[in-house]
Amino acid sequence: MSELLVTADGPVLRVVFNRPAQHNALTWAMWDGLYDACERADADPSIKLLVLSGAGGRAFVAGTDIAQFTSFTDGDDGIAYERKVQRIIDRLERVKAPTMAVVEGYCVGGGLVVAAACDLRLAVPGSRFGAPIARTLGNCLSMNTYSLLVHHLGPARTLDMLLRARMFTGEEAHAAGFVAELCEPDALAARQAEVEERLLSHAPLSMWAAKEAVRRLRVANLPDGDDLVATVFGSADFHAAVPAFLSKEEVTWQGL
Repeated sequence: MSELLVTADGPVLRVVFNRPAQHNALTWAMWDGLYDACERADADPSIKLLVLSGAGGRAFVAGTDIAQFTSFTDGDDGIAYERKVQRIIDRLERVKAPTMAVVEGYCVGGGLVVAAACDLRLAVPGSRFGAPIARTLGNCLSMNTYSLLVHHLGPARTLDMLLRARMFTGEEAHAAGFVAELCEPDALAARQAEVEERLLSHAPLSMWAAKEAVRRLRVANLPDGDDLVATVFGSADFHAAVPAFLSKEEVTWQGL
């Protein structure tokens, strides 16, 4: 079965991350498939809404599959990875139709970035949002991703999340404004259908102008951050942490 399910449901294009046994961790093929789904949404005039969700109920997306980092040898590999992700996240942000992430369970790392790039987020109280890289891989995020998090959460909450490697609850994410709708699991499908119906009834160009204006404001003064990525992905800490994470061993951080 495909790791990424993309289906047209009338005017709604539905994308389901479909690796439930791996908490829907993203492979390179899934990242590429998400880009292709965005292209499909914009190419088909009948598509008025793009909805992303995760299979299995335990996770939206629990980050990029860590095994793929074992091939990284230096900071240039980190830069190439973050540029690839940024290209796909930028494409998701630029989709003309409204985009919505429906979150159950873990929304972590790359999954958090994907959800942040959507226009709206629905979630259940048991959802968990975070990027605990300071205690797992010792890597870093791209400047674009830091910008997305600060844009949604503000600098104080972003640093709280990243420095303490905190996982925000659904309630905390809702209180911060990151989650637009919070409802119990048994009510999620009905509420999702209501939000979809409302969005589909609104003027497409008005919604496109609003989301594009917000995107332009966010990226207007986005600085370069390749030096941060190269330093951290090229570090001894990162190259020790990846195999340690996969073998479930402790890592001793050296700051080198």
